[in-house]
Amino acid sequence: MLIGRANCALYRGVILQGGFSLSFPVLETNRLKLDALSKDDSTSLFELFSDNSVVEYYDLDAFTELSQAINLIAFFNARFKGSSRIRWAIRLKETNEFIGTCGFNTWSPKMKNATLGYDLLPKYWGNGFTTEAVHRIVKAAFIGELSCGKLQEPANKSPLLSLLF
Repeated sequence: MLIGRANCALYRGVILQGGFSLSFPVLETNRLKLDALSKDDSTSLFELFSDNSVVEYYDLDAFTELSQAINLIAFFNARFKGSSRIRWAIRLKETNEFIGTCGFNTWSPKMKNATLGYDLLPKYWGNGFTTEAVHRIVKAAFIGELSCGKLQEPANKSPLLSLLF
């Protein structure tokens, strides 16, 4: 089942195996590069999360201080190292400009689900960047590119794969 709301989606009914390796996977599409967030992204991440239209459906208030962005980057990176979640920076391939983030907010083999979240600077909305990034990370999970095992379609044939590929 796919449940979507503005800037987040929940995928249920997929079988998840394993946890993430410590080597952060870099993914690319025709227009985008998805890689690890770094402290250099703090100002851009602050711009993203200080926008009320971006955080409208989040469980946090819009950022008011740069330190909040620095702490969020540290939080995302710590969760990756803990092998339970991964968050990519979304960058324009041609310029390496940061335009948003996306990733698995949860990855639970026991519960057989993953939560996928994403956010994009509003000036990039409506260009298909989020769709492109989400398709790429879900595809990577299904074909085993993430060094964490693979997402697998359940026996009841979830419509997820037909929606994405």
